[in-house]
Amino acid sequence: MELVILVVLLALVEYIVFTALVGQARAKHHILAPATTGHPNFERAYRVHQNTLENLIVFIPADLAFGCYLSARWAAALGVVFIVARVIYAVGYLRDPQKRGPGAGLTGITNVVLVLGAIVGVVRALI
Repeated sequence: MELVILVVLLALVEYIVFTALVGQARAKHHILAPATTGHPNFERAYRVHQNTLENLIVFIPADLAFGCYLSARWAAALGVVFIVARVIYAVGYLRDPQKRGPGAGLTGITNVVLVLGAIVGVVRALI
């Protein structure tokens, strides 16, 4: 499970980096808190940050449960896929919001596999 925990922590580091990108965009484009709209580049950074948070809510417990009840190695590997998917999403979205699809899709598939796998693992443990 150490690899799973490490990957979850790396996903949180990635989220912290996205948080910093929002702060930089806020300062660069003079978007004063609590505003969440303004310059399009700020709004893109903000959406990358918020969408990543929305996906972390599914990813973290699903990855941990998958690792505990099905396979720690696969949970760690899928966690790396999640992290890479979020980078693909962020780079695409920051360049052009219409290019967020591949990263969003890969993130969604990864989360579905983790949730379904975790359910299978927990049910197997209950039987």
